[in-house]
Amino acid sequence: MRKFLRDIFVMLMVGAATLIGSVDAALMPAAPTAADSSLMRKGEAPESLRPFQSEDMESRQRSFFGALKGFFPFRMGNASMDDKLLSNVKVFPNPVVDQINLSFRLSKQQAVSIKVMDALGNEVMTLLDQQLDAGNQHHAFETNDKLTNGFYFIRVSAGTETVIKRISVL
Repeated sequence: MRKFLRDIFVMLMVGAATLIGSVDAALMPAAPTAADSSLMRKGEAPESLRPFQSEDMESRQRSFFGALKGFFPFRMGNASMDDKLLSNVKVFPNPVVDQINLSFRLSKQQAVSIKVMDALGNEVMTLLDQQLDAGNQHHAFETNDKLTNGFYFIRVSAGTETVIKRISVL
């Protein structure tokens, strides 16, 4: 197992080094041409050989981390909540008796689907399936004895994002 983990670590390091090298190569300024060298004053180093300016270094760092953003299958630590289409999903009260209340936030107008699933993943009922505007959403749904006692899951889908919340019905 240790050998396997060591091999994976080595492959990750080689891949990261390759990625860093390709990003650095893409960000390096081109060598000065003959026309550029004629514009230089005598004794002055070409701009590509001067030490990096602080703003140049910052733009390089932003570019490097921007290039890594789509590389990893998980979110980087400082990803903002604005990236998410569907956020802050709350289902209350839990346990449910007669009514299910849902609140969530949509970052842009989108088709939203809200379904109740049983413990095996079978669709029991559709609560909502329509286009909703961006902003905070609050919805209440009467269950009217359509759900027997037990555990269920509420699946809220908007675009490619899905949030699942567990509820219990009394």
